[in-house]
Amino acid sequence: MSIEHKADMKTVDGPAEYFTGKATITGQFQREEPSRVSGAIVHFEPGARTAWHTHPAGQTLIVTEGLGWTQIAGGPKLEFHAGDILWCPANHKHWHGATQHEAMTHVAIQESVNGTPVTWMEKVTDEEYLAPLGTE
Repeated sequence: MSIEHKADMKTVDGPAEYFTGKATITGQFQREEPSRVSGAIVHFEPGARTAWHTHPAGQTLIVTEGLGWTQIAGGPKLEFHAGDILWCPANHKHWHGATQHEAMTHVAIQESVNGTPVTWMEKVTDEEYLAPLGTE
């Protein structure tokens, strides 16, 4: 058993090629084989979001604070809240982030397949990000 204490965790800025706006990543981890699990705590300032991306084994997001938006390509833009748990199935192109006026923090958990947990794609445009909300 090991414990990584909050005071010892590093926080880094989300890379500009994968995020729009201010996002920070804390406690990023990758477990050793035979585990395939990786994750991090990601904080998005208002207006910040990921680029489009996929995960080969899907992704779970546990929302700890704030209000956010997400979308799977071709689907409606959806809103989620602190306390919600999101599941994005394997290989579904998607994005997620804070709303335009409220910050959001989530714990992201995904598994690697052939050593890769994520495939990054193009950035979400302002038109996509600001599109009206849809329904599930």
